[in-house]
Amino acid sequence: MENRSAVFRESLYAPGMEEIDTRQAIKDTALELLVRRGYRGTSFGDISTALSTTRANIHYHFGNKQALVEEVLDDYMRATLGALRSVWDAEGIDLAGQIAAMIGYSRARFMHFNPTGQEGQAWSLISRLRQDADLLGPRGRAMLDHFGAELSALFSEALSAAAKRGELRADIVPADAALLFAAIADNAAPITLAEGGFERLERAYDALGRMIGAGRADRN
Repeated sequence: MENRSAVFRESLYAPGMEEIDTRQAIKDTALELLVRRGYRGTSFGDISTALSTTRANIHYHFGNKQALVEEVLDDYMRATLGALRSVWDAEGIDLAGQIAAMIGYSRARFMHFNPTGQEGQAWSLISRLRQDADLLGPRGRAMLDHFGAELSALFSEALSAAAKRGELRADIVPADAALLFAAIADNAAPITLAEGGFERLERAYDALGRMIGAGRADRN
């Protein structure tokens, strides 16, 4: 966090720096703190300290905490759904390869907040803010609901495509398989916080893949 904040401090007051850079620095720091500490544990004071700026500067750009959190959440959701679509809509990759890519994507996010793999640190903004949903406004709660709906639609399309390619067992209903994949993806962070760490999430994806007929792809 120290190195990341140092970079932000340098850019925050760089000559000729555009206002958008300041806003992004604030959002990047807020994201890091929100994932680690949650809504309740993150304040404008924490963000301003990390960036060596003032609370007034953050208020100037975002007005209040709820507005900042909603913008950070919106950016995070767009980035996450975009990345997942690139995995599950990719041409020329079979279902086993998609599952392996999904595991790799999740692992990268997990390791950012858990470098040794043993910290037990939250690593998803979605799951973190769901714990504090009562503090969010109607827009924030609606965004969390929308994320779940988008995941369901994404997996529904992906599993239907896999069925058309003949990659599912004959007795597997694509919509049922999609429901299970969406449930794992939507609860990925909590799964890793249980006993077993990230390997528990990896086993969940692999087990479901084997059950529906997808062979394991080589990750190397």
